[in-house]
Amino acid sequence: MSNSEASLESTPSWAVAGVSAVLICVALLIEHALHRLTLLLERRKRKTLNRALGHVKAELRNLGFMSLLLTVAKQPISKICIPAGLGDSFLPCKDAAPPGRFTEEQSCQNKGKISLLSSQGTQQLQILIIVLAMFHILSSLVTLALGEAKMKRWKTWEEETTTLEHQLSNDPRRLKLARQTSFGERHLKSWSNHHLFLWMVCFLRQFTDSVSKTDYFSLRRGFIAVHFSQDCKFEFRKFLRRSVDRDFAVVVSISFWIWMFAVFFIFFNAYGFYSHYWLPFIPLVILLVIGTKLEVIITTMCLKSSNQAIVVPGTICVEPDNSFFWFGRPRLLLHLMQFILNSFQLAFFAWTWYNFGLRSCFHREVADVVLSFGVGILVQLLCAYVTLPLYALVTQMGSSMKETIFTDEVIESLRDWKRRARKNVAERRSLASDKDEASSSCSHTPRKPEFKYPSGRIELLEVQRVVEEIIQHGANNMSNDGELSFGLWRRPIN
Repeated sequence: MSNSEASLESTPSWAVAGVSAVLICVALLIEHALHRLTLLLERRKRKTLNRALGHVKAELRNLGFMSLLLTVAKQPISKICIPAGLGDSFLPCKDAAPPGRFTEEQSCQNKGKISLLSSQGTQQLQILIIVLAMFHILSSLVTLALGEAKMKRWKTWEEETTTLEHQLSNDPRRLKLARQTSFGERHLKSWSNHHLFLWMVCFLRQFTDSVSKTDYFSLRRGFIAVHFSQDCKFEFRKFLRRSVDRDFAVVVSISFWIWMFAVFFIFFNAYGFYSHYWLPFIPLVILLVIGTKLEVIITTMCLKSSNQAIVVPGTICVEPDNSFFWFGRPRLLLHLMQFILNSFQLAFFAWTWYNFGLRSCFHREVADVVLSFGVGILVQLLCAYVTLPLYALVTQMGSSMKETIFTDEVIESLRDWKRRARKNVAERRSLASDKDEASSSCSHTPRKPEFKYPSGRIELLEVQRVVEEIIQHGANNMSNDGELSFGLWRRPIN
């Protein structure tokens, strides 16, 4: 560190106290804002979003720990010496100054070497961590806002399903040809049976009308037909909103592979790799492939249903199946979007702009700025407004049923019921074992069959009905004889 810089020993105490007060106030304001946001989500009963907010707080804590470690290890890192030739390799800029010019550690100079990372470089790396934290928060807010804006259109569609006109047009007593239904007119085209043309049309469709009203109605009807009775009044849009909240909680978390991508992004930023020409396109290509695959799944479901029945009652009824997705795993697409929605690319661009200027060696030409910034913005907007809501809708067509089909209150009651059920089973087993030991010479009395927790759709729906009754009449006021069968819950006799 140069001698021209003053330490705290020669700095007025009022200056130190003033800066400290400002930092404390900013930290308290951020903490208060997060607390108010938590209370707002609780009032609106968005518990899943609260969990997503917890993920964001955890990631911010991790970034804070990284910044703290860099501050503590600033001097030890600068004392790590490497050969000058090694320090002259993999430089981001071709015409960068020799690394020895910026060496600040005298011990390395005496050995004819240079520091692994200078004090100035460590400070710049700390700024990168701060910028990454800011962009992580901004990206999460944009993703949530755009997803909510997209689903507002679905609210009007859900309300339309209760109208008499919609019920008459989809009356199962009215037989129609599959190609004459609105869903068939959209998907049963000449290009639908050609794999290459199908992917080309679906690739373009995600930019124009990724989810049409017809698609929403058809997927909604197929989901309800499989999981519920025909006369069930199910709020499909609220179920989708809970699913989007849960998917959002996964997307905003930073996994190990995202950190590895950040490391490789920095490594390949060296001159000679020309990473600014190909690295920004990796998330974009993955995102476009995911969006195209989701559109292909909708068309494939329509084709499969039309091949099974040329004449359909009311409209085409699609059948959910995991075989439509890659490797039979719908959540694989969600993890790919989690990798895409990391904001490191935009944070790195903002960091280079702040430290070295807009037209530095990192972005010499206008094309470099457009590729780094423009592609990053496009990926964020397209994924948040188009692909993530489309994923939330299409993945309901999997073979399994998500737990978000229950409300948060029902899920909490189910978990409480499960804990009490396990406790009752354990107590009964202990009592039965004690009786067996006491009357080992006597004949054993037949035991009741062991309870198995519900796994099928019908059993889960029965659990939901029971728990809703428990919530409605008050679980504390209901008597239970200890059995775990659904039919043995009974209300107290007045």
